[in-house]
This record gives sequence, structure tokens and C-alpha cells, in this order.
Amino acid sequence: MTQFRIKRLLAYSTISHVGFILLALSISSVESTQAFIFYLVQYSISNLNIFIILITIGFSLFNYINNSKEFSNLLESNNSPIQLISQLKGYFYINPLLSLSLAITIFSFVGIPPLIGFFAKQMVLSAALDNGYIFISLIAILTSVIGAVYYLNVIKEIFFQHSTPEYKIFNEYSDFYNNNKDTINNISNTNTNTNTLVKNINISTISSPFSITISIITLVILLFIFMNKE
Repeated sequence: MTQFRIKRLLAYSTISHVGFILLALSISSVESTQAFIFYLVQYSISNLNIFIILITIGFSLFNYINNSKEFSNLLESNNSPIQLISQLKGYFYINPLLSLSLAITIFSFVGIPPLIGFFAKQMVLSAALDNGYIFISLIAILTSVIGAVYYLNVIKEIFFQHSTPEYKIFNEYSDFYNNNKDTINNISNTNTNTNTLVKNINISTISSPFSITISIITLVILLFIFMNKE
């Protein structure tokens, strides 16, 4: 709950999810086996989605993050652009769609209905209660509530905190560059100073494979209730 590194937080939170998986695996019934497989599949795609989103956010803001004092002091600054939860501060005001995709995935981890993570936890708990695992089911519910606290801390940083003035200026320059890319590139070919400025303000655009992957997985997480016909 005191973890400030985003990827380490997600790695540690896996322990809680593995607990649900092992609970389903420990019950010898058809229902629990189905719950085990479903939980494993939905958690795998949700985890894939959240890490793709973090990588996308990191490299889309690489120039800004790479030049920030906070990031340069990290020991692993060469490994990943996004490492701290605080680096996501106010990101909703920069890229609302990517922020919403990240929020939907996080809420699925928490088990908020009607997202796919809710149905996975419901299946596991239903199988456990049907087989008399009442106490362990209460423990599982309690850990889910505790998990919601550290997950919602990330949501708070993204949606309810404002980014730094430097962050906003960088974003404004980046928007200007992306909206006038052809004109600026033509000028920069004949002007060395302009070419240097372009390199400094250029924000990486999200590639089509990443965009499609994030969109599909997010829609599956969000709209699974309409796919569940049973």
C-alpha cells in the first residue's frame, strides 16, 4: 500500500490474484475448474493491457520524462520511461482515452461490476461457497477491499491530480507539433535550430498495433457482460 513504483505495485498485486487462482484450483469441482481457467485468462489479458498502456504512456512522453530531474535520479532510468506512480499525475488532461483505458483495466483488477474481473472473482467465490469454503472466501473478499485502496491511488493520481506546469507546456508544444508536423518538418530541413527544437518537442505517436491491441482488450474488459450469455 506504500509502494510508489507502478510496475512493482502491479507485480506485488499479482500475489492477491494468484490467491484467487489457487483458491479455485484447490476446489475439486467442474465449477471451480471453469473459474480457474476463466480467472487465469482474464487476468492474463488484463495484465497485458495495463503493461502495454504503461509502455505506451512512457514512450509517448519519453522526451519530457528523460529530461526531468525526478526521473534522472532513478537508478533504473535507462530501463523504463514510466516507473513512478507520480509520473502519471494529471495524465487524464493530456490523453483522456488512454487514461480511461488504464482506469477500466484497474477497475477490472479491483473487481468492479460489470467488468470482466468482477465475473472472474464471482465465479471463484461462488465455487468456494458452494463447497463450504466460507472463511477463506471472507479472506478473499477482504484482500480485494485492501487491493482496491492501492489501485485507486493510481486512479487518484491520473484523474484528480494536476500535472506540473512543465508537463503542460511540453504537451502544448507536442500538440502543436503533431497538428503542424508537415510544415515544421519542411522548415526544419533548412534550419538547424528548428530541427533541434523539433527533436526536443516531438512526442511519439501510438503505433497502430498498440492502438488496436489496447482498444480490443479494453472493449473486452468493458463489454464482457454483453458476451456472457449464460
